[in-house]
Amino acid sequence: MSGINTGDTAWVLMSGALVLFMTPGLAIFYGGMVRAKSTLNMMMMSFAAIGVTTILWVLYAYSLAFGKDTGSGLIGNLDHIGLAKTINQVVGEPGHTIPSLAFVMFQLTFAIITVALLSGAIADRTKYSSWILFVAIWITVVYAPVAHWAFASQGGSGGWIVDKLGALDFAGGTVVEINSGAAALALAIVLGRREGFKRDPMRPHNMPLVLLGAGMLWFGWFGFNAGSALGASGLAATAMINTQIATAGAAMSWLTYERYQGGKATTLGVASGAIAGAVAITPACGFVTPLGALLIGLIGGVVSAWGVSRKYKFNYDDSLDVVGVHGIGGLVGMIAIGLIATTSVNIHGGNGLFISGHASLLVKQLIAALATAAYSFIVTYLIALAIQKTIGFRVNRNLELEGLDTTVHAESAYDINSFTTR
Repeated sequence: MSGINTGDTAWVLMSGALVLFMTPGLAIFYGGMVRAKSTLNMMMMSFAAIGVTTILWVLYAYSLAFGKDTGSGLIGNLDHIGLAKTINQVVGEPGHTIPSLAFVMFQLTFAIITVALLSGAIADRTKYSSWILFVAIWITVVYAPVAHWAFASQGGSGGWIVDKLGALDFAGGTVVEINSGAAALALAIVLGRREGFKRDPMRPHNMPLVLLGAGMLWFGWFGFNAGSALGASGLAATAMINTQIATAGAAMSWLTYERYQGGKATTLGVASGAIAGAVAITPACGFVTPLGALLIGLIGGVVSAWGVSRKYKFNYDDSLDVVGVHGIGGLVGMIAIGLIATTSVNIHGGNGLFISGHASLLVKQLIAALATAAYSFIVTYLIALAIQKTIGFRVNRNLELEGLDTTVHAESAYDINSFTTR
């Protein structure tokens, strides 16, 4: 392969590794948030997402997402089945090309963590075999099309969001965040509430694990956002510092909101706030100034904290707050682009309402966000309902009450007996 930019390639390869690292981080984050009796099951759901998604990405899902558009910007073709046509190929602009397989790997990690996020909405009550089937179907009929819509730019003939509508999404506000939030809501509705929801205490059983997982996610998010520049460039540096600023800002604003509402600033609050800030800046990190990133983080932390509390008002059991953090946080970021994006940061971006005085970009952002949410919710609801009506998606009541670690995996995260018998 000639014309490869080795610096850009190294950064994209490193970013892919960072984003892959986020899914084990998510497993630890989620594992600490559930009750002790289902810790391993929760973590296993993330690892199943890694395995199933990788296999399908090689076979056909990458091609559906990033293959040549088959018409109307809705889905790619099947030219890249088995990735045969990506070997010895390059992607990118002249002088900034990288091997196609580096791009394939980078985008694979996005697909993995997006579907893994959904497990948090249905913690403590999901059949593991049904989850594996769901992952395979969801990657095929939800993730791949939405990734094509927003990420597959092909010179005006790619995905409808990026090439036809002209909405902006630097690193996955639609594809990852709003997509996962809407799908999580659909799953929570189909599977129903956990036994004892709003009656029994369901607090995180291991806060050190939650903080460790949040730290791993924070670290990996630099690859997620700065890696989306697809090169070792000034734009990557902008995305990186904006990610840090917004994440830190949201962690503090969530704590402030929490302190005002309940009188205590908690470790769960700072972890959740950090994730909310990283989510909110994801679509905007390459289009706003550092001060804009701070504003997004401060607002994103408060709005997401408020959004998490809505599940009790509307009586749906989004177990680990995927809807409130990822769905609402992603919406905050997409709207922020329409308000404060500026071409002084990225000439390939646009100017928001507060910069240009025109609402055209804001309208595009809202259309992209709402269309993604509607598609993801409806299709995910139908997939989950079909699984529930056929092989069953939820474990029976006795297994749920006993805990999924021992009943499903024949293991325990904390085998106390093994310590007392030594």
